[in-house]
Amino acid sequence: MTDSWATFGADLHIDPAGAAGLRVGLMNALREAVRTGRLTPGTRLPSSRTLAADLGIARNTVADAYAELVAEGWLTARQGSGTRVAQRAEPRRPAAAARRSRPVRRRPAYNLMPGSPDLSTFPRADWLKAARRALTAAPNEAFGYGDPRGRIELRTALADYLARARGVYAAPERIVICSGFLHGLMLMGKVLRKRRVREVAVESYGLDAHWNLLADVGLRTPCLPLDGLGSRTGELTGMRGVGAVLMTPAHQFPTGVSLHPDRRAAAVDWARGAGGLILEDDYDGEFRYDRQPVGALQGLDPERVVYMGTTSKSLAPGLRLAWMVVPQELVKEVAEAKGDIDWMSSTLDQLTLAEFIESGAYDRHVRSMRLRYRRRRDQLVAALAEQAPGLRISGIAAGLHAVLELPDGGERSVIQAAAFQGLALEGMARFRHADAEAGNDALVISYGAPTDSAWAGALEALCRALS
Repeated sequence: MTDSWATFGADLHIDPAGAAGLRVGLMNALREAVRTGRLTPGTRLPSSRTLAADLGIARNTVADAYAELVAEGWLTARQGSGTRVAQRAEPRRPAAAARRSRPVRRRPAYNLMPGSPDLSTFPRADWLKAARRALTAAPNEAFGYGDPRGRIELRTALADYLARARGVYAAPERIVICSGFLHGLMLMGKVLRKRRVREVAVESYGLDAHWNLLADVGLRTPCLPLDGLGSRTGELTGMRGVGAVLMTPAHQFPTGVSLHPDRRAAAVDWARGAGGLILEDDYDGEFRYDRQPVGALQGLDPERVVYMGTTSKSLAPGLRLAWMVVPQELVKEVAEAKGDIDWMSSTLDQLTLAEFIESGAYDRHVRSMRLRYRRRRDQLVAALAEQAPGLRISGIAAGLHAVLELPDGGERSVIQAAAFQGLALEGMARFRHADAEAGNDALVISYGAPTDSAWAGALEALCRALS
């Protein structure tokens, strides 16, 4: 039997049979990662204590494996510099074999791509406790076909949490549970089309997956310009064919700005006057570092805003749990649209999340992650101030990513330099709407995705790419 572990950017496949087997398995996994280029020369490995904690094995096992690989020449260890992959010459391969083989695409050793939290921090023990309690208390009828809006236990727990944490008016009967944000957006697209809406405005920078999904249900997606105060919502009144707008007001993705209060009011005024809807994507609104999180836009007018939240950033995207708080007049239409597609989300997962929230474990986890991500943000800002003092960093007041502005023409070159360092990065251009004007070159740097053991190495690789 083999366990697969993902740590410091490399998947390690380790035979767990005994301490000796673990040591040999770890050594073989590290040799293979170096041999295939997943760990590049100069890559700093996590400390034996950190890696042991990540893998759930004894520290001595990791230390012994490191020591043997140093002796073999695979690794180097110096006081104050830690353990690193040795600078080794590439083995010479026969020319014929090289012609027959296909090029191997090396997997980056580090990942600062936006879109994911630190998956290693998922609260497994607390989630398991919540699942056991939920399963024990679940009535028999919970395992049959139920309300397409979702379990009442979860909708009740969410109504209380969202009201106190995000300022959302969220009566349980207004909440619809979805299998992720895209699922909810698909449902809303279907409802809007049925209401004969033809255009949904989107922000000029965002995710093409959202725009493509709306296009797939027959909706056009004209873009709303952005600046340092957020989306220019005053321009909605001039977009005559638009019946709804998709926005990230708390922490715009990817620019990182919060929507200015005047523009929040302008968006709501437009929705009231035009009979339009605001689709509010609150994807990481719980993570704010300079003050209390900015309240949700939905609180300004619950009848004109569809609030959309998810566990993808606060817990893990693999849970596939999200929610919509919809205006009263749309509840039936959204439930019918969901019933046409899949009827209901996993009952046990819903009950577990309800228990997780009501027990206080969700709040504790969010507070813990807020502190962890803030430390990483501060370390990122400090490292860039020292290594790249001429570059401006923004979007750091909230969320799981920052924006590093670059000189004209610098975006592509830095991404290529990062790839040479074994670091995956994404540029701002990747998120620009096809109809939007080209903006300044910049990097969108996720400090949320790496594990603790990978963070220091990823930061070093970033600084090398910028030098």
